[in-house]
Amino acid sequence: MTDITPTQNELMAVAISAALRDDDVVFVGVGTSGRAFTLAVGIPLVAARLAQLDHAPGLDIYWGNLLSPDLTDVPAHLTQDAITRWRGAYAPADVGQKVDMLVRGEFDVSFESAAQVDQHGNLNITRIGTPERPKVRLVGCLAQPEHLAFVRRPIIVTDLSSRVFVDHVDHITSFGYGNGTRSRESLGYSGGGPSLVVTDHGVFDFTADGRMRLRSLHSGVTLEDVRSRMSFGPEIAEDLSETSTPAASTLRAIREEIDPSGALLRT
Repeated sequence: MTDITPTQNELMAVAISAALRDDDVVFVGVGTSGRAFTLAVGIPLVAARLAQLDHAPGLDIYWGNLLSPDLTDVPAHLTQDAITRWRGAYAPADVGQKVDMLVRGEFDVSFESAAQVDQHGNLNITRIGTPERPKVRLVGCLAQPEHLAFVRRPIIVTDLSSRVFVDHVDHITSFGYGNGTRSRESLGYSGGGPSLVVTDHGVFDFTADGRMRLRSLHSGVTLEDVRSRMSFGPEIAEDLSETSTPAASTLRAIREEIDPSGALLRT
């Protein structure tokens, strides 16, 4: 390894890894393709493996319908056949089992992406536009409402864009912190709500009243860069800092051990 400059994907994966804890049970979805796959699957899987290697050896992962896939042997090409044959600690589980685990509160962390994210962490993957005249119909809810309702520390992973980061989502597929006036507890949600928003420009968390707050900027990114890519003004942490730069040993682990083929952090 000669280049010790981290990519944006590597910065995102390392920032997420630091938020994972020993003995966490983590859910990663299957994603689609291109950038959507990297955000929903690749970056979370790299982050999970980094955590296992560094500070969370007991972290367990549920990826798609695989329980505890062997992250020391990630397939070079993540085709359906390769996924089916991927060695794991347990036999592939069905969707019903996953949903049962969700509503029982058995997941500590899940990874979310969306077409729209608003200032209170609500997510929209249902439609753009009004119910009467939608401009675009999206993938639909899948299990994302359950993720934000019952998972303890959901993490939103997406690129920063004013089209995505909107003042109010057109449809609340998944309830984050509503509009800041109704508590999650009053609605019967056992999970804690979104904990982090990790983007290609910086990392956000949420204030006590459920407002998105910028807490670190990636190297070379300015506050003006971030504000220009959001349709609302986020809160700014008093101790706003630069996102931690990965050590050379961490980058070596990503590039040579975790993702040598580039199948996970490809775009």
